[in-house]
Amino acid sequence: MNDLSISGRASIAGLGTTEFSKNSGRTELRLAMEATLAALADAGIDPSEVDGFSSYTVDKVPEYEIARLLGAKDVKFFSQIPHGGGAACAPVLHAAMAVATGVAKTVVVYRAMNERSWYRFGSGSYGFASTPIFENVNYGWYMPYGFHTPAAWVGMFAQRYMHRYGATSEDFGRVAVAARDFAATNPAAFFHGKPITLEEHQASRWICEPLHLLDCCQESDGAVAMVITSSERARDLKQKPVVIKGAAQGISDGQQIMTSYFRDDITGLPEMGLVAKQLWQQSGLSPDDIQTAVIYDHFTPFVLPQLEEFGFVKRGEAKDFIRAGHHARGGKLPINTHGGQLGEAYIHGMNGIAEGVRQVRGNSANQVSDVHNVLVTAGTGVPTSGLILGDA
Repeated sequence: MNDLSISGRASIAGLGTTEFSKNSGRTELRLAMEATLAALADAGIDPSEVDGFSSYTVDKVPEYEIARLLGAKDVKFFSQIPHGGGAACAPVLHAAMAVATGVAKTVVVYRAMNERSWYRFGSGSYGFASTPIFENVNYGWYMPYGFHTPAAWVGMFAQRYMHRYGATSEDFGRVAVAARDFAATNPAAFFHGKPITLEEHQASRWICEPLHLLDCCQESDGAVAMVITSSERARDLKQKPVVIKGAAQGISDGQQIMTSYFRDDITGLPEMGLVAKQLWQQSGLSPDDIQTAVIYDHFTPFVLPQLEEFGFVKRGEAKDFIRAGHHARGGKLPINTHGGQLGEAYIHGMNGIAEGVRQVRGNSANQVSDVHNVLVTAGTGVPTSGLILGDA
């Protein structure tokens, strides 16, 4: 580790979540407060000690309001990262940088959303015409041709990937089946006790070919929060420290928001490849050092190229990895052991980081044996981010 590296300098010391539902019955601010207070209690840190906050866009809970309600005195750091789910891991990066540089000592990272009961990302109606900012105007080139939803935007990439590498709808289905198998044995998952078969996946209705209903993540209400502090301090707190061994963001050539169709090749995710390169360099680890991974699964097709970008398999071979069941329960790289966004909940990726924390602590509902390092990725098709979490 060189003097400028953040690897190992900060740790996740506290974790808090609400229940995950389709109708929370309370405000997003209350959800955020519940998760934040639970995370601080988990760490054994008084709320007045918090001096930093980080979240990401589409979050409607302002950090100053959480600070006021917590009784935080002097908040020295706050950030909100753009690009929705692609930013899911980035608040942990920002918190780690703040702690490593001494800007802040105790940073709360949070995500609270009523994304089912208050609004729905998959509705296809976003009011773009009434707010002609750059990103919305960009979508004006696509929506007249039927590209109204994230499923449609991802479907274009998936079709090309299938054509190039011979992946099939059943391969995407195997991702969903494995996620729902883990969710079925996770009491916190919305689909607890509700596994699916590949036949059920194939019979589920079309959303946008090649995506079936069961290729698409849930829409959920809930909140997750974490407390990040120095690794030295974390060793003296209540819980086993979860060390941030790597944290990175990435934007690559030709990047647009889920519509990067004008690249020379749309079968890969180069921005995730950039994140992967940084994570391996920072941590000094390799794919062989990862015992389990949380791979962002808003839509099943993008799980496959993520495995390739991180070097778990060669380009085009993720389908064979999936067909062999290496991603599933008992496989050599179990992914999304909480059930993922397909099976547990869609808290915009933050619940995936929570599962990474639990795996390192050793208290996951579907604990993988002998976990030392966990990879966590954020949303794909957009500027993105990632983490490697591990033990000391």
